[in-house]
Amino acid sequence: MTAITTSADPVSANGLISRVDRTRESPLFYRVFGLVAAGMWLDAVDVYMASAVAGSTLKSGWSTIAQNSLFMSAGFLGLFIGSLVAGFIGDMYGRRVAYQLNLILFGGFSFLSAFAPNMAVLTFTRLGAGIGLGAEIVTGYSLVNEFAPVRRRGRWCAIVSVIANCGAPITLLLCTWVIPRFGWRVMFAGIGVFAAVLWYLRRDIPESPRWLAVHGRSAEAERIVTQLETAGHDCPPERASGGVRSHRLALFVAIVAVSATIVCQYTFTSWVPTLLVKRGINLGSSLALSTLMMVGAPVGCVIGALLVDRIGRKATIVPAFLLTSVFGLLYAMQRTETAAMVVGFFLTACFYVLMASVVAVYASELFPTAIRFRGVGIANAVAKLLTVAMPIVVAWVLVHVGVWATFAGISAIAFFAALVVWVWGVETRQRSVG
Repeated sequence: MTAITTSADPVSANGLISRVDRTRESPLFYRVFGLVAAGMWLDAVDVYMASAVAGSTLKSGWSTIAQNSLFMSAGFLGLFIGSLVAGFIGDMYGRRVAYQLNLILFGGFSFLSAFAPNMAVLTFTRLGAGIGLGAEIVTGYSLVNEFAPVRRRGRWCAIVSVIANCGAPITLLLCTWVIPRFGWRVMFAGIGVFAAVLWYLRRDIPESPRWLAVHGRSAEAERIVTQLETAGHDCPPERASGGVRSHRLALFVAIVAVSATIVCQYTFTSWVPTLLVKRGINLGSSLALSTLMMVGAPVGCVIGALLVDRIGRKATIVPAFLLTSVFGLLYAMQRTETAAMVVGFFLTACFYVLMASVVAVYASELFPTAIRFRGVGIANAVAKLLTVAMPIVVAWVLVHVGVWATFAGISAIAFFAALVVWVWGVETRQRSVG
């Protein structure tokens, strides 16, 4: 990893990066943060809307179960492609290029989805939108990471996660009110229009000064850094040291941490109604319990946002993984609705502490600027690929082993991730990562 000095030499990449590290929150930073947060929220709305749309088209006879499965799979495939491609575009051609391109893709294809004449076309547009959505996840968190002051970098990235994860309940409310009255096409059209407005507002978003600095474009970086410095400076941050000793090891840690977070969270939240029914709890009660347990999502995100800068990344992530492992095993032992709801709430909160600390903050900090987007993109792509396979794995486990094995698997994955982060993960709290 490139060494970071405290020099303020405007023509030095190290000096420019050091100056960005020391900035405080400026009007330019707040603008970048607001635009990124809006994009991430819109991304979440589009992702969660897909299942509601599939349910509506099935109910009306416009689609079949087989067509809906292809529709959902196309979205996941798009997320995988977008996560992978965005990393390479962002590192090679700039953060701004990748960031605007992903918005055009998911906004444009979402708008086209409103006019799909049949399910085959809707599935194709879903693939295109999914590519943009996958890219947004990679670029959004990483961009805030590169503009934020080091001493409060974790808090700002985690706040983006809080805002993004508010997209789930808001989307459910919107779909409940809009689709029965105006149909599912209105939802796609609304997202497309919102994306167009956001793209216009982001048309002159500045390039990351860190990326400009490491690519030798010091004069451009200098102009942006000067704008970021209008609010003054903090003391120089520490240099990251110890823990991760190579880019390959950093990638391993990122893949394990991100994959464990997303796979565990997705498996539990997607299958919990079925798993509860398997335990003898009726479907109506299982859906109500699932909803109550999901209250743990915003609670967990807020906890993660409060802790990552206060006590550190590893001190937040490792205990959260260990608690996930413990609550996963406890959940497998519950036999009553009340106990399942209470344990499920804490388990959900742990998942979203990890979403706010691992996906939003830590993954980006494991890599230097020159390869940051590629590292984060590959880690997210692997996680998405594993997510695609999980329904098949869980279905097989439920039939041949039992419900308990699903939660035992969640616990084992979380425990392994805790060990990996503890042993090989570097602590990046308030430290310059290049």
